Amino acid sequence: RLYHVQKGAILIDDVNIDQYKLDALRSKIGVVLQDVFLFSGSIHDNVTLRNDAISRDAVIHAAKLIGMHDFIMQLPGGYDYNVMERGSTLSLGQRQLLSFIRALLYNPSILILDEATSSVDTESEHLIQHAIETLIEGRTSIIIAHRLSTIRKADKIIVLDKGEIKEAGTHTELLEQEGLYTKLHEMQFAKHVGR
Repeated sequence: RLYHVQKGAILIDDVNIDQYKLDALRSKIGVVLQDVFLFSGSIHDNVTLRNDAISRDAVIHAAKLIGMHDFIMQLPGGYDYNVMERGSTLSLGQRQLLSFIRALLYNPSILILDEATSSVDTESEHLIQHAIETLIEGRTSIIIAHRLSTIRKADKIIVLDKGEIKEAGTHTELLEQEGLYTKLHEMQFAKHVGR
């Protein structure tokens, strides 16, 4: 509900989203964006958003699930390490993983990942794939991605081109259609083979 629906309706548990109180709706939705917002402060403060109700133990547990605990413990001060403005002392992949810890701590029922892996280096990609699998388990997830490795295990993949739905199905079903998804898959696979 950042925008009003122009046509059709969005339903959650068969209820139109307009029927939910806005704060209740938003408290159940987590968003992980391509551009991670980090502020000058500790890792603990950045992942909890300075919410005192979230304990250090909960932060450590979430970091272990995402696969970041060992990395954080190597930093001077561990969870009290100051990430500086916009996280400039961390790599893109590390910043993204911190945003995953943040999302996991708030335990949303619905998770939206908007190009969350697009600017991540290949080295971080494996760690991030594991983190995404941890993050989406047991919740409704909407994953917007150009990188097909991020979405290949989805229950339903919708292929959009210039705002129009072109294909829909599982990874296997879409490959069998030999359409736009197959072309994208072949282009990305060829890039990986060429490395």
